[in-house]
Amino acid sequence: MSLFASFIKIFLRILAVFGIVFAIGIVIFVVQIYSEIRNDTDKIVHYQPPIATQIFDRQERLIANIFDKEFRFYATFEEIPPRVVEALLAIEDTLFFEHPGVNVDAIARAMLKNIKNARYAEGGSTITQQLIKNIALTREKTIERKIKEFLLALRLETILTKEKILEVYLNHTYFGHGFYGIRTAALGYFRKNMEDLTLKEIAMLVSLPRAPSFYDPTKNYDFSLGRANNVLQRMYEVGWISQEVLDSGLSEQPKVYNDTLTQNVAPYVVDEVQRQLVGLEDLKTAGYKIYLNIDLDYQDIAQEALYFGYEQILSRHKEDKDLQEKLNGAFVVLENKTGKILALVGGVDYQKSNFSRATQSKRQIGSSVKPFLYLSAINSGLAQNYQIPDIARTYEYRVGNVRKKWQPKNYAKSLSGFISLKTALTKSLNLATINLVEEVGFDRIYNEILEYGFENVPKNLTISLGSFGASPLEMAKNFMVFSNYGKVITPMLIDRIVDTRGDIAYFSGEERELSKPKQSFLIVDILQNAVNAGTGKRAKVEGIELAGKTGTTNDNVDAWFCGFSPSIEAIVWYGKDDNTPMGHSETGGIAPAPAFAYFFDKILEIDPGLERKFTIPSGVQSRIVEGERVYYTDESPIKYQPKVNYDTIIF
Repeated sequence: MSLFASFIKIFLRILAVFGIVFAIGIVIFVVQIYSEIRNDTDKIVHYQPPIATQIFDRQERLIANIFDKEFRFYATFEEIPPRVVEALLAIEDTLFFEHPGVNVDAIARAMLKNIKNARYAEGGSTITQQLIKNIALTREKTIERKIKEFLLALRLETILTKEKILEVYLNHTYFGHGFYGIRTAALGYFRKNMEDLTLKEIAMLVSLPRAPSFYDPTKNYDFSLGRANNVLQRMYEVGWISQEVLDSGLSEQPKVYNDTLTQNVAPYVVDEVQRQLVGLEDLKTAGYKIYLNIDLDYQDIAQEALYFGYEQILSRHKEDKDLQEKLNGAFVVLENKTGKILALVGGVDYQKSNFSRATQSKRQIGSSVKPFLYLSAINSGLAQNYQIPDIARTYEYRVGNVRKKWQPKNYAKSLSGFISLKTALTKSLNLATINLVEEVGFDRIYNEILEYGFENVPKNLTISLGSFGASPLEMAKNFMVFSNYGKVITPMLIDRIVDTRGDIAYFSGEERELSKPKQSFLIVDILQNAVNAGTGKRAKVEGIELAGKTGTTNDNVDAWFCGFSPSIEAIVWYGKDDNTPMGHSETGGIAPAPAFAYFFDKILEIDPGLERKFTIPSGVQSRIVEGERVYYTDESPIKYQPKVNYDTIIF
């Protein structure tokens, strides 16, 4: 065999080997491409985008949108107006309903134009291909990606209908300004549902996917209008709109809104919702609709009332820069008979501090504890007119090996001798209260304080003056033993949650009866007296019966007013965030009581049908005793005690 023949034989063998390797490579490439295409197809076929959750008040008014990374509301194809589809196809893919996923003619035209311009000037992608690039593939311009895109487009259109492809495209696409999906963009830019959009507004929206930032109407309004006019012109050219419709659209200049994405009008409320639903992992991505018991009218008035009292406090201490910086407050409103939270304000300015003093703080409650002590006394059998000594005592105790003394005083530093239980609570007398606790029995009082819902209570007589802490929301819950005549219901912020399938989860609070209605009313009557003639006089509002109790801690560090009408309960607190004194005279009767009155005065304006008179439960009777009306029951009957000579009493 000649040398040449041998060379040819070897060459052919090598060529055969390379052919086999090449063929194997092609097979591997095809298998790999097919496998990737199958996986990429699944991403689109089983498309489940993150959908924003919406929070509404009890009248179904929007409070906020919450979302993770993408702000999107989903719209089915049936919900998308036909004009939106026409406008989109006119400018992006006129033959969408005719091609099999790729438009060969469009690709050829684009290639010729790009060659002519010696640069990438035009693409020939269909809507289907654009969707694939957005969801399944990268945007890199490689041959491998283009092959995958081509094959995937053909495959996808054998699995999904044209309508479904359009639905996914219009929901996935970014429309600028943080808006994902056509429904989100309509609400965001125009504050309209899709069915209410004008043709010009639709044209502005379908222009955005090509260059969302450039055509954002909140930034480049004129460019957005110009692009929208091109869309309208194209719709006219293909015969989808008349000359009259075109002229009308060209002349229109829609109003565009530059809204925030969240539209959060009650941030303390929204934060609390998220804290309560922290276990719901898809809270921000599953498109829930959360309906709250919050009433935005009540919320706004509570915020106003809190700021009203805040400014009054500051006006009395204009030179105190530290107070100006650190003073804050909280306001909680709930419905007595249901425990539904109608308003929740965690501070005077959310922008300065998002810490919610309504739910996250524990501040000493001071004299606002006293109604609970007096309820225990009433339930032990004492009557409103029962005489207790308002007389000073000195208590000795030890801390380690050091002997100490506790000498509590009344706020006014005066003594009244023997007075009725009703007068003692009306005037919030410290010494009479301490003596009452000892008479009823400390252990009984202590155990019942825990039953009323308070926590971390010290086991000593200082509890008589509220030496332990609670949040305003906890005070609202515990005060229901009065406002709801003995029945306490866990305060409920959330009413129900609806998922995208329409399934509903309802929320309800735990209910406990801690006192009989007739017994609780005996304290309600005294708390009315406290508003009409006692320490809570500044909380009084003409035209409605109100009851409540002031609370002040040592050196005016905390000031409370806990009160209620026949149907609404409101808790107001003021204090400095560093737990230092607010200043002279900032007591519960001066600082929060006017804010409480401001709230009810405004509420009566918007809700004149509000219940105005307390009902007297069955089993309650009354009698005039020494010029004062005294209410009593068979469990707390009137007792006629002999007059005691104060001068003969020695403690």
